[in-house]
Amino acid sequence: MHIHPSLLSADFGNIESELASIASADAAHLDVMDNHFVPNLTFGVPVVQRMIELSPIPTDIHLMIENVDTEAVKYAELGPHSVTIHIEASKDPVSTCRKLREMGVRSAVAIKPNTPVSSLSGLLEEIDMLLVMTVEPGFGGQKLIAQTMPKVAEARALISGSKFEIALQVDGGVTLENIGELAALGADTFVAGSSVFGSADHAQRILELRKSAASGLNQ
Repeated sequence: MHIHPSLLSADFGNIESELASIASADAAHLDVMDNHFVPNLTFGVPVVQRMIELSPIPTDIHLMIENVDTEAVKYAELGPHSVTIHIEASKDPVSTCRKLREMGVRSAVAIKPNTPVSSLSGLLEEIDMLLVMTVEPGFGGQKLIAQTMPKVAEARALISGSKFEIALQVDGGVTLENIGELAALGADTFVAGSSVFGSADHAQRILELRKSAASGLNQ
């Protein structure tokens, strides 16, 4: 069970200490938004580069931007652990994912709540992680959309039916109350923003999320 706290919910005035506070997590999730593909604007290459330099753990970059096929390479050059592109924004996801891997970065593809899991069937051999968005991308603190839950199970079935080892990530409204169910459906990597950074003790919340996910897996 992998926990990836989203810096979207962090205190950007104290980003170094915020990163240090999640050192027990598996990766820091960095949401890059351009106010075009999604209705929000966050940060770009210079800020991401600094976050990577400061982070005590690997970084997981989630690109919610237009022109992602070109831009993904720029972010991969910064040396993150993984880069996620949205299939809805990519004109050539196969080529982009191959470029990411050639650069030594794990490639990942995300789908929005209304995008069918079947749209990823031809991409499995090109990716290391599949991300199912459980909210509409753009803003942190949203409640998980219940109708997206079956898609998690569908994505796990798609992965299990292939010969590839692919992580299944969920992002959006992940809490202590639902992470066990998400794990039972087949997710193994969880993005949690406000759940972690809204707690008094970030390390303790990461531990609690990990335990809750593991208990769901064992159900």
